[in-house]
Amino acid sequence: MSPESKKLFNIIILGVAFMFMFTAFQTCGNVAQTVIRSLNSTDFHGSGYTSMAIIYGVFSASNLITPSVVAIVGPQLSMFTSGLFYSMYIAVFIQPFPWSFYTASVFIGIAAAVLWTAQGNCLTINSDEHTIGRNSGIFWALLQSSLFFGNLYIYFAWQGKTQISESDRRTVFIALTVISLVGTVLFFLIRKPDSENVLGEDESSDDQDMEVNESAQNNLTKAVDAFKKSFKLCVTKEMLLLSITTAYTGLELTFFSGVYGTCIGAINKFGAEEKSLIGLSGIFIGIGEILGWF
Repeated sequence: MSPESKKLFNIIILGVAFMFMFTAFQTCGNVAQTVIRSLNSTDFHGSGYTSMAIIYGVFSASNLITPSVVAIVGPQLSMFTSGLFYSMYIAVFIQPFPWSFYTASVFIGIAAAVLWTAQGNCLTINSDEHTIGRNSGIFWALLQSSLFFGNLYIYFAWQGKTQISESDRRTVFIALTVISLVGTVLFFLIRKPDSENVLGEDESSDDQDMEVNESAQNNLTKAVDAFKKSFKLCVTKEMLLLSITTAYTGLELTFFSGVYGTCIGAINKFGAEEKSLIGLSGIFIGIGEILGWF
């Protein structure tokens, strides 16, 4: 396999792995508050909104240290470990308790920061200035298709249901946990891209010796360097301007991923279809996201 083909293969595997993981996680987020409302008549008392606030609050704070983590551990292992925490969060809904629900929310917030930092690293090392646009498009198209598949299942499985039974909940979240774990395992299929030789053969050998010496560098130094670089990047003009758009995107994401679907599921005028319409709204959001790639 040529170096370019290997890089394209890595991008496709990266996109497919995220598609599986976020088929599970975004579907979980879309129905979480609806499921929790059905649980609040039992011994469980919690809030999907509080959980999401914890997740994204920890996510934001953890982004300050994740470049250091990825620099030490590497992107592949970082994404695999993060995927396990995503699966753990989804699995909590199989038999939920308030303490496990909120504890998992903290862990997945940290895991999300590591996951997306590692994803950016993986996308960058498998791209160049000519392929970065194409590769980003492929990745995001595969990722956003996750909204379609997970919500399609919810639409058909919950048709005619006004309450989510324990059996329905367990069936859905066992399936979502397995799907998330499949995506997590796929990260091991990502191959290390071949480095391009820009030096002569003798010089390349010397360069490899230097790399061996560099690999013995203190991990603490690597972590500190990555932390400093992330802070320097934060205060650049481009990042400060981009933060305005990013803040708006965060508000929009909060609305369509957590609030909108729950509101649909709570409208009694929709009758017996109110719960399945959560899935239908997610399907159309996913179609819009995929079309945006074009």
